[in-house]
Amino acid sequence: MRPQILTITLLLISCSLFAQKDKDIPGWGKIDKADLEMKECEFDKSAEALILFDVGELASDIVGNIQLERRVRIKILKEKGLERANIRILYHAYHGDENVIKLSGQTYNLGADGAITISPVEKKSFFDKKINNRYSEMVFSFPEVKVGSVIEYRYILTGAGLVTWYFQRSIPVKFSRFITDFPSEVELSSTPFCVLKYESKYDTKSTRNVNTFAMREVPALRDEPFISNEEDYLQRIETRLIAINTSLRRIDFRRTWPGIIKELMEDEDFGAQLKKNIPRTADLDELLSKVKDPFLRMKIIHHYVRKNMTWNGYTNIWALEGVKSAWKDKKGTSGEINLILVNLLKDAGLDAYPVLVSTHDNGRLKTTLPGFNQFNEVLAYVKIGDHCYVLDATEKNTPSHLIPINVMYSEGLVIEKLETYEWGWQPLWDEKLQKKKMVVMNLEVNEKDSLKGEALVNSIDYDRLERQSALQEGKDKLLEKYFTKPYPAVNIENFEIENADSDSLPLVQKVKFSQSITATGDYHFFTLNLFTGLEKNPFIAESRFSDVFFGINQNYVLIANVRIPDGYNFEELPKNIKMIMPDTSIAITRRIEAENNLVSVRINLEFKRPYYTTDEYDYFMAFYKRLLDILNEPIVYRKKAVPAPKP
Repeated sequence: MRPQILTITLLLISCSLFAQKDKDIPGWGKIDKADLEMKECEFDKSAEALILFDVGELASDIVGNIQLERRVRIKILKEKGLERANIRILYHAYHGDENVIKLSGQTYNLGADGAITISPVEKKSFFDKKINNRYSEMVFSFPEVKVGSVIEYRYILTGAGLVTWYFQRSIPVKFSRFITDFPSEVELSSTPFCVLKYESKYDTKSTRNVNTFAMREVPALRDEPFISNEEDYLQRIETRLIAINTSLRRIDFRRTWPGIIKELMEDEDFGAQLKKNIPRTADLDELLSKVKDPFLRMKIIHHYVRKNMTWNGYTNIWALEGVKSAWKDKKGTSGEINLILVNLLKDAGLDAYPVLVSTHDNGRLKTTLPGFNQFNEVLAYVKIGDHCYVLDATEKNTPSHLIPINVMYSEGLVIEKLETYEWGWQPLWDEKLQKKKMVVMNLEVNEKDSLKGEALVNSIDYDRLERQSALQEGKDKLLEKYFTKPYPAVNIENFEIENADSDSLPLVQKVKFSQSITATGDYHFFTLNLFTGLEKNPFIAESRFSDVFFGINQNYVLIANVRIPDGYNFEELPKNIKMIMPDTSIAITRRIEAENNLVSVRINLEFKRPYYTTDEYDYFMAFYKRLLDILNEPIVYRKKAVPAPKP
């Protein structure tokens, strides 16, 4: 399906597009010396750069020619902010739908003598880079940029569709404004998704409706821990065409999912590709001929496509070069590879369908606002008995029984009947699929205050998957990432791995190690929270813009047996405890038993929800802190007191 430029079937009336005159925004080439002398952002002292202003106007003439005129000015405050001088402007180049024109940029610097110098970006520095058959980007870098510089660029995007305007960025924004200027015959919805204060103004000028939205001193949305997608939380305005009112009738432009599914299934780059006959190879036929079980047949085909197809790095839902061509070349886009997978699964007699998804890094789906542009990938959806599987043949590590982590706890649009376009939303979620980790340690303390022994770390399902990419780089990389780097005080003496080649079994990591014990006077103490990945608290910020998104349920078990030397005994041990969130979504249990000089500890921790909202954050943060305190509570021992000699 190809996005179309809006065509309005109205009587042609001449109407020129214009940029609104603005006394509040300095003219091109005019800059206040105070901006060049600025050393830090007043409302965000840690910012590496500051957007001084970002203003845009989306306008249309009476026949539906839409363009976006935009101008951005940025102050570089720190070395890290220099990366802001590299600009990429993405646009939809398919069939010339959109085009970037009147692009210009310049750098402002303040000399030692107080003089302002302006360094324009030369035209030869602008590069039009093709990303794929549908998208391109204009790429350029500013000259003479250093800490203290101000950079500025402007452009017009012709043939633009309706856009989402972001007030908020990963650096603070001093001023941002978005204007829509459309003929009064056009019903345009501009919906603010803002929790911060914004300004709005609605004007009717002659035969046009002009809406203005603005925000000031917008804080940066930095990368908060466990955020699903920052764009879902950015302060923004989303535009949507509702209808065109002519003298004869009202033309409704709102889309419906049945209409979109029909267009997709009739599209030569999607629906037509699902009906192609992909020739099975002799070796695949041989593998399948020995197997009748549907799950194993699915697993064989999934593994075969992953092994024999190379992903070219482009993510989309389309088979732009065709599935047959991609199958022949053994290389293709994510859309081509996964449509091949669906074809082969169906040909093998399995109940398989394409499922359209939006991965977490692409943002949440809006199921109430139909539009195929929300989807960035197509995967395979397979029904076997009362269980459903989601497969991605471009992802090499995820086993067939796990839902890919980048769509876990989301929704997918499954096209169930290709001929009749029947479809339905399906949850991509299984609460039984968890991130599971079990750490078992047998340790001994010697007279030299050294804790020594062996740990067995079992990584199951999503915990195994998380470690698989490091393991692919080598055993030493896995050791560094999960054992030596997070635990610098631990001395690893030996490291072994089991089940590295079997994705259906736990990844077993055997570690022999030693660690010094802290002593204060007669008291010695150690913590057993080792190799769990839960030693540090990521939730220390007092507030959050985003929900806490784990994406999966989690289960941790820590079992430890520790023997201290003869002649020592344990002080009062940490208490047995069970702590549960009021909604029962998190539970931790600790049991400790000591006999003579041996202590046994078992901790069970379970997260039964994959996310927590910003409204729940205060309580979640407090609970998580207490949880970490329990995990890290030390065990204390001391030398037995020697009885005083009898007189």
